[in-house]
Amino acid sequence: MHISFTKEEREFQQEARRFFAEKFPEDIKRKQDSGAVLSKEDYVRWQKIMYAKGWAAINWPTEYGGTGWTPIQMYIFSNEIARANAPDMLPFGVKMVAPIIYTFGSEEQKARFLPDILESNVWWCQGYSEPGSGSDLASLKMRADRDGDSYILNGTKTWTTLAHMADWIFCLVRTSTDVARRQEGISFVLVDMQTPGVTVRPIITIEGEREVNEVHFEDVRIPVNNLVGEEGKGWTYGKVLLQHERTNIAGVARSQNSLKRLKEKAAQTIHGGPALADDQNFARKIAAVEIDLKALEYTQLRTLAAVAVGKAPGPESSILKICGSEIQQELDALFMEAAGYFALPYVPDQYVIDFPEDERIGHGGETNTSLRYFNNRKASIYGGSNEIQKNIIAKHVLGL
Repeated sequence: MHISFTKEEREFQQEARRFFAEKFPEDIKRKQDSGAVLSKEDYVRWQKIMYAKGWAAINWPTEYGGTGWTPIQMYIFSNEIARANAPDMLPFGVKMVAPIIYTFGSEEQKARFLPDILESNVWWCQGYSEPGSGSDLASLKMRADRDGDSYILNGTKTWTTLAHMADWIFCLVRTSTDVARRQEGISFVLVDMQTPGVTVRPIITIEGEREVNEVHFEDVRIPVNNLVGEEGKGWTYGKVLLQHERTNIAGVARSQNSLKRLKEKAAQTIHGGPALADDQNFARKIAAVEIDLKALEYTQLRTLAAVAVGKAPGPESSILKICGSEIQQELDALFMEAAGYFALPYVPDQYVIDFPEDERIGHGGETNTSLRYFNNRKASIYGGSNEIQKNIIAKHVLGL
């Protein structure tokens, strides 16, 4: 694929580079570079800056406030935001539920929800996985029983990222059990998190952060108007959403930026010792990841080109998800190998070992290398486990 930039594309690249250099708030940048957890307020403030620039929804059609960018512009943007180490727009609203609403939703739903998603006035979370229903999502049991002009929701969603911060949740729910296939009878609904009967309980992840949650629904009454599209068609809508999510998980530009930082660190000497980059075995591992990452980059570009002409992401999104998550984990493993005992986490008053900042192997998200390594083991699970993605490829690409 030819990806030499035109004069206009080079000008766009410089515009993006200037924007991130001038408009990315310094206090948020310091947090990002140090690996600190950003607050909701940090995300909202940055996302509103992106909105003011007109760059909040790079994947939306222009009629709903999207950019109308070409695949190359999207490629340039993803590289420049990674280069600046600026946070992406959180995906649940802009990249996940919004495409379902503007594709399958009613005009009333579009008018009600899309502007607030675009402006980051309302935060969303995703209600897909349940206890016992993760990768085998068709086995979900959360019920939505019709009662006049309402649905009554009962059940539990789990591993719900940022549910404790969210204003709304989009859920796959079972509206019928009298079906020939498990994939039938599932519907896509929108729920205000302040509705009586919704309870959010934390799940503390290995690095000690509250990132994911269990969300319990007990006799939660929502209007029938919160159903997106047709009743019983949720599996179809959910698959479309997952294809967008899996494409986003690839994280090519972020991995390229991590690889660059790893190579820079490996080229340095520590306490007068030889640079790790001079070790042939380590250099071979870096080269292998770099080759895989370049192949993934071209696959992503082909997917963006298809999306630009109106084709929704298909089975290639599964390839992006598998390869992207595995490359992220390979990079984490190399950072761990490079760090040695410097990978030990330090949390004040909890760990007795601390190292000066300039003696740590990583910076930014890699400062506490081992915590990132363990937390990112989930990358090959969320969005549908990599084993499930291989089944999708075998069926829809290889015809097996």
